[in-house]
Amino acid sequence: MSMAAERTVRELVLENPAATQIFEELGIDYCCGGDQTLERACAVADVPVERVAASLAATPAVAPDRDWPLEPLFDLIGHIKDTHHRYTRDEIRRLGPLFERVCSVHGKNHPELLEMRETFAGLAQELSMHMMKEEAVLFPYIVRMEEAVIAKEPVLPPPFGALRNPVTMMRHEHDSAGAALRAMREASRGYTASADACVSYQNLYKSLAAFEADLHRHIHLENNILFPRAMEMESKGA
Repeated sequence: MSMAAERTVRELVLENPAATQIFEELGIDYCCGGDQTLERACAVADVPVERVAASLAATPAVAPDRDWPLEPLFDLIGHIKDTHHRYTRDEIRRLGPLFERVCSVHGKNHPELLEMRETFAGLAQELSMHMMKEEAVLFPYIVRMEEAVIAKEPVLPPPFGALRNPVTMMRHEHDSAGAALRAMREASRGYTASADACVSYQNLYKSLAAFEADLHRHIHLENNILFPRAMEMESKGA
């Protein structure tokens, strides 16, 4: 067995961000399941670990535009809000009406669309509340904590006891979002449109696949980089 198989998916992605493309294509969870070993993640995805390890070994390391494990948390949070939160909100507003149009035409012959519409509506509501809580409470505290650490000033106690409390809740909500994404992918047979699919139907599936990929990257940045770094900073500043 290769050494890569014993490493966590999180470690592999942080080492080479290009690995996310391989994991996306093979259905390997690198965001919510980042703490799993590659061997375990491959078993869950029913993909031979040797195949994935070989693909990773053959993929040249790609330098990211920003080295988020080292950049200030303030900048990382700004990126998450301006890139992923904004995209998620924009797509929720756009995809809701698109779902309605497609279901009104194709829902009778394709009941999976009705199931997916319900799942997406629940996901949209949950994500909207989730992002609001992050932007109103969690993110501002992390920024204030970082500012205090840089200024070598005492870190004010958070209103929620300890950072691990809201982080645990956010991770739980990420898991719930991941389950919703998997349910829609399974219902749509991997976003494969039917032979009678109109342009709107095809656009819906392409958009949902893109929404899924962006949410994976979004959750990866929080679960695997922001939250661990923030909790480590809190422990050192305590």
